[in-house]
Amino acid sequence: MKILLLEDDYNLATTLKEILELENYEVDIANNAEEAYEKTFNKKYDLYIFDINLPDENGIEVLKNLKNADDNTPTIFITALTDLNTMAKAFEAGSEDYIKKPFEPEELLIRIKAKINKNNNVIKIKDIEYNPITKEIRKNGKIISLGSTLKDIFHELITNTNRVVSKEQLIDITNSTDSSLRVNINKLKNKLGIDIKNIRGEGYLIEI
Repeated sequence: MKILLLEDDYNLATTLKEILELENYEVDIANNAEEAYEKTFNKKYDLYIFDINLPDENGIEVLKNLKNADDNTPTIFITALTDLNTMAKAFEAGSEDYIKKPFEPEELLIRIKAKINKNNNVIKIKDIEYNPITKEIRKNGKIISLGSTLKDIFHELITNTNRVVSKEQLIDITNSTDSSLRVNINKLKNKLGIDIKNIRGEGYLIEI
């Protein structure tokens, strides 16, 4: 697993790198935003660990810029900033976790391992990521909220990709009618920007 650690505190960065490498992670260090952009341009990472207070650019802005460049690498923020406003901005930018300094290195290891296990379950289609365990839907890294009926339909279709899910099965799951199912399928397509094929006389299909 390749990790990019964006941290301007040399001692902390070096310590975390040593600890992570003992766990067989491959770790690169960026001391500022410019270095982070350069490294992410030249190499694909599995996880970002970003500080927020940096000498040249705010870590949240770095993540926003990477997301705008279609980089949806999972990100954990480590920061001394503990106010709710900063935390909210971090999650709005697409961060998946947030650790307040000071912290025990073991806490970071626990968070990383949880992230690995979570991401191993993720189903990806275009810019959509879906975790069938948590039922979390992300589009371009941002969480998408769906009503319970749309979520049930999507779950059934996405966990049966490349297979036709019968109309009767979807109607039964959602306790809906034929016409309301068609309406909800259209809502789902528009909301997520994905193609859901109507197989006449059989049901619906998402292809990967």
